[in-house]
Amino acid sequence: MSVNAVRRRVDHLEKALGFKVLTRHIDGIRVTPEGEKVFAIANRMEIASFDLLQARDSTEATVSGEVRLAVTEGLGTFWIAPRLVEFQRANPKLLIDVNCAMKSADVLRMEADVAIQITRPTALDLRLVRLGRLHLIPFAAPSYLETFGTPKTAADLVRHRILVQSDDNVQFRELYDRLFPNISPTEIVALRTNVSSAHYWSIAKGAGIGLLPTYAQWIGAPIVPLDLGIHETVDIWLTYHPDVKHIPRVARLIDWAIGAFSPQKYPWFRDEFVPASDLKDAYRHEPIATMFASSAA
Repeated sequence: MSVNAVRRRVDHLEKALGFKVLTRHIDGIRVTPEGEKVFAIANRMEIASFDLLQARDSTEATVSGEVRLAVTEGLGTFWIAPRLVEFQRANPKLLIDVNCAMKSADVLRMEADVAIQITRPTALDLRLVRLGRLHLIPFAAPSYLETFGTPKTAADLVRHRILVQSDDNVQFRELYDRLFPNISPTEIVALRTNVSSAHYWSIAKGAGIGLLPTYAQWIGAPIVPLDLGIHETVDIWLTYHPDVKHIPRVARLIDWAIGAFSPQKYPWFRDEFVPASDLKDAYRHEPIATMFASSAA
C-alpha cells in the first residue's frame, strides 16, 4: 500500500476503537501500549482464522473438484484401480482422473497433479516420496507347467518359452543378457509386450514364463511363482509439484497414495525380499482374497 492508504486505514481503526494505536514522532512511528494490546489480539484472531480454514478443508463435504493421478500402467491397473474405491468413498465430491501409461507424466508441466512411477525423476524442483519396492520373480500358469514342465534352475529356462515386457527398459535388457548370454531373443522369447496388463495375461493364459511382482499370484487367474534364484527389484516413486501440496484435494490424494503402498501393511512393498510363499504369513490385515477380489473379478 501507499503511505496515504496506510494512514487512512490507521485513522479509521483508531476512530473505531476510540484510542490511538500509533503515535508519530520525529524519528518515526511508535506503537502505543493500547496498540500493543490490539496487535496481540489480532495475532490470536489470525491464528483462529487459520484453524477455521483448516477445519473447513478437512471436512469431506467441502473437498470437491478434480484431481489428476498419473500412474505406471501395471500399478494403475492391478493395484491403484482396485484401491481407488476407498479414496472415492471418502471423497465423494472429487472427480478422480487416472491416467495409466508406460510413459511417466511431467508434473512440472502440470500434466498431472500427482504421479506414481517406477523410474526416479531427475528434475530438482519436484517433491519425491519413495513409496516402496517391487520384487519381481518368474511366474507361470499351471497349464504351461503341465505342458512344458517346471524349470528347476535358471539355466533350465533356455528350454522354455520366455515372455518379456518392454525390451526398451534398460534394466530388463540387462537382466536378459545376464540370464541368457550370447542367446538371441528370437531363439527363446515367445512374446514381447509393451504393457504390464498384456504381459500378465499372457503369462496367466499359459503363453510362457515371465517376471511379475510377487503379489501377482493373487490379482486374477491362478499363476505359480517359480523359485529359480531370479529376483529383480524396482523402486516405486511418488512425485508432485511442491505447490500442489497446499491444495486440499491434492494433499488428500498424496496422503492416500502413501498409505496405499505402505510397506508396513503390505509386505510385498518392503525393501527386503519376502519370498512369494511367505507373503500370506507376513500379511496381517484384511484377508488376501477380499483385498484382491476387485482385481480378480
